[in-house]
Amino acid sequence: MVQRPPSVDALAAEIDDGTVPRALLVDAARSAIAAWRADGDPSPADRARASAERLRRLRPGRVINATGVLLHTNLGRAQVHPDAAEAARVAAVDASALEFDLTEGARGGRGAYAHRLAASLSGAEAALAVNNNAGALLLTLAALAGGSGTVVSRGELIEIGGSFRLPELMAASGSRLVEVGTTNRTRAADFERAVDDDAALLLKVHPSNYRVEGFTEEVGYGAMVELAGRLGLPFAADVGSGLLDARTPWLKGTPPAWVADEPPVRQTVEAGADVVMFSGDKLLGGPQAGVIVGRADVVDRIRRHPIARAVRIDGPSLAALSVTLELYASGRGADIPFWRMAGLDGAMLTGRLRAVLGAAGVEGRIEEGRSLPGAGSVPGRGIPGPVLRVDAPRQAWRRLVDGDPPVVARRDEGSLVVDLRAVQPDDDHLVANALAAACRS
Repeated sequence: MVQRPPSVDALAAEIDDGTVPRALLVDAARSAIAAWRADGDPSPADRARASAERLRRLRPGRVINATGVLLHTNLGRAQVHPDAAEAARVAAVDASALEFDLTEGARGGRGAYAHRLAASLSGAEAALAVNNNAGALLLTLAALAGGSGTVVSRGELIEIGGSFRLPELMAASGSRLVEVGTTNRTRAADFERAVDDDAALLLKVHPSNYRVEGFTEEVGYGAMVELAGRLGLPFAADVGSGLLDARTPWLKGTPPAWVADEPPVRQTVEAGADVVMFSGDKLLGGPQAGVIVGRADVVDRIRRHPIARAVRIDGPSLAALSVTLELYASGRGADIPFWRMAGLDGAMLTGRLRAVLGAAGVEGRIEEGRSLPGAGSVPGRGIPGPVLRVDAPRQAWRRLVDGDPPVVARRDEGSLVVDLRAVQPDDDHLVANALAAACRS
């Protein structure tokens, strides 16, 4: 007698635990039964159940970041300040004056308050916030050099996560790429030789996810400003990570050594760049956003380009960005989660790691390590501090990720490395429990 598979509805009901919409479970059940018919899968129920579990784990949810990468692109990048998160929540669940001028009682421009803050903090004449920094660059290229040439060093033709490549973005903007120099050495004379009647813009891009060392030469920001003035072209600087000010006035003491080579927004504006672009969800410590600051006439030209509407920032993100910028403006930048985590005391972290190790009851040792800013920020630099190295079974890392909540640690030479710098202290017991369960033989 030929075995019959269960009905689609019966199988969908069997794998339904109330967390995944029934429509997706029906798809999973239908696929499992089709596989049974095609290749004789002995258990369509097991296949459907596995599909349902994968769907559950694809749902957005909380993860404990014990990697020591503070701005982990795969884990959501910057953790925003609670006040910024609350502002985003209010903007999402209620009406807000997103494009309404309460003083005039008429339609207003989106983001006017955030733009005032960004301009003030950067020392620029004007500002514009969009959905992310790739959008900021795309819009700037289209507005200032669409249909014309953009001159950029070969050493700055970056590729970042998700196979995002600058030449491809430039092509999408309608601007023609004009490469100058070589991968490791570019001089002002290279720009001068390449500029022709079709050139409309000089561009400098911070290679935020890699570092070229050794026999190198580049044209600095000040030199690019002087060069642009001599050639009669605007100069755009994509500084990437969003370090607002090289002096880090929101922190006590001198700036951290690990930010020494990061191009700062305010100093790039002060050097004379016509327009500067940076991310909101990296060193700025805010929501996903791209911020454009610079000369008022240049920013206005960018603002009026049709692509500006396609890349505009949404209401909740704009609200969170406004509060993040307010924290800097009010002298509370050190309260932003990224800067708070980066500045954690090593002795305090050691104490927390000892407590986790003791509570977990596993074999391990505390050693000096290095946390990373992450998200392509400050390449080659790190923040020294203690980490926990655990000699764990090969499957331990997978068990941590499969836990509830998932705990993501680092794997290094057969060991688990746990860094608590990006972990909330109230979650230390969850890390200890997860380690205890993951390291059972």
